[in-house]
Amino acid sequence: MNKFLILLAVLTISCGNTVSKSNSDNELNIEDESTNFQDDMLLGEFHKEDLQQKPFSSWFKPRYSDFSPQTEAMETIKENIEDYEIKVLMGTWCGDSKREIPKLLKILDNSDFNYKNIEMIAVDYNKTTPSKIEEELNVHRVPTIIFYKDGKEANRFVEYTQEETLEEDIAKIVSGETYKNSYAD
Repeated sequence: MNKFLILLAVLTISCGNTVSKSNSDNELNIEDESTNFQDDMLLGEFHKEDLQQKPFSSWFKPRYSDFSPQTEAMETIKENIEDYEIKVLMGTWCGDSKREIPKLLKILDNSDFNYKNIEMIAVDYNKTTPSKIEEELNVHRVPTIIFYKDGKEANRFVEYTQEETLEEDIAKIVSGETYKNSYAD
């Protein structure tokens, strides 16, 4: 019985599973998609600078500064990233997002990526947003990083790496190599 309870707890905490909050104190009544802070959680569109503020800076800043991307993968990214627009859906409450998004932003900074070409959206515990963009983009797990080329989805990174590092996954995506995310058929 104890093993079952531990397994249930682990599955509930994962960023890939829906956690429902029905307590009226936790209901989110937000009418627009602007950045909102709810219970130490971002919701809706946000910017890198929002993650550099409390309470998010406690996990964002050390993970960003401690990360050193691999040189070879970064060369590929630098050569190709300018051809892409990116949409990121993440949860500021999600361990996978806390692990990968500081790395993503450091990779983009090191490749001189134009931040006008990225849209970052924070989801709630149920992985939903006020605008319901997660439905339009078919997002069920976070983080999801979608790469667009010429206005069409080229590929997406979902939740965890397929190669050894995030930058290797991104290098495969932006160079046009075959890449399947964690949940692709």
